[in-house]
Amino acid sequence: MPADRFSWGSLALRIVAALVLVFATYNAEGMSYYHWAIAPLKETAGSFNAVKFLAGILLIVGWVIFLQATRRSIGVMGALLVTAVCGGVIWLLIDYNIVQASSAKGITRIVLFAISVVLAVGMSWSHLSRRMTGQGDTDVVG
Repeated sequence: MPADRFSWGSLALRIVAALVLVFATYNAEGMSYYHWAIAPLKETAGSFNAVKFLAGILLIVGWVIFLQATRRSIGVMGALLVTAVCGGVIWLLIDYNIVQASSAKGITRIVLFAISVVLAVGMSWSHLSRRMTGQGDTDVVG
């Protein structure tokens, strides 16, 4: 995909990638890296093996890529603003009884989805900003 071509599909792809990263790391259903590799370490350290190590390193690589891109494109203040918007949406969902505040799994899913949105916006912001303003972002290398 050329750098000047950004579409709703591109944004959706980034959201899906962020969702996969976040929910593969931890989720309320108990099918995540945490439940597969980290939680069993409480019982026995011998349960950790090369496959779990490699999977963990790949998740860390994904987190570094997403967090670095988010930090560079929207910074801490932008991440806080996107988080605040997500918090407002969560509050709205609770007010309209779409999500029950007493449901730990429901709240966990919504929070994980919000983290995914922050990461996806961070990965997409330079493209979205250029489309909205016509101005491009560059990194100064020095």
